[in-house]
Amino acid sequence: MAGRPFIGVSTYLETARWGVWELEAALLPAGYPRLVQSAGGLPAMLPPDEPARAAETVARLDGLVIAGGPDVDPSRYGAARDPRCGPEAHARDTWELALIDAALTSGTPLLGICRGMQLLNVALGGTLVQHLDGHVEAVGVFGRHTVKPVPGSLYAELIPEETSVPTYHHQAVDHLGTDLAPSAHAADGTIEAIELPGPGWVLGVQWHPEMGEDTRVMAGLIRAAS
Repeated sequence: MAGRPFIGVSTYLETARWGVWELEAALLPAGYPRLVQSAGGLPAMLPPDEPARAAETVARLDGLVIAGGPDVDPSRYGAARDPRCGPEAHARDTWELALIDAALTSGTPLLGICRGMQLLNVALGGTLVQHLDGHVEAVGVFGRHTVKPVPGSLYAELIPEETSVPTYHHQAVDHLGTDLAPSAHAADGTIEAIELPGPGWVLGVQWHPEMGEDTRVMAGLIRAAS
């Protein structure tokens, strides 16, 4: 019997406190591995590493998730920094861009979540809106809004109806990267999902499915990785 698909999820390296310790730690909100598990996958954390090791890492995976997190450094898409853009995360940008490149090259199924969707767009030459109002309910609080699928898209195959999704972001896709297509929009027209048409499985969603109950997006990745 085949085992569960092995799904790598990118992570933070942050200083954290637990018990008597305050040390640098590889961190990932528990919603991510729980979502992978509930959708039928076996999760593995991928903390930042040397980009030269990305292809070897992805070769051992059945699927890849680029998780949410800090803003992408605007220099990555040739833009001056807006004062409202968050601090850079150089190690994570470098590592995750290498992971995305390795997944696209190898045809490994790829799901980008929030920052992960934005970084996918940047990896393919796209740009970002550095500040967007109305998509954060309050600091540190996930809100909700509706997203509408684009008919005929990969996302629409997974979730054909308009749905309410957990959201927390202040940046968004501006100009789409090469060959990427929008696959869902918010009511204000913001691109909420993107995909790379072709033989592979590549999808990015702007919201946070790991904070909700709907497993259909992750289940799509798991099926593609099986």
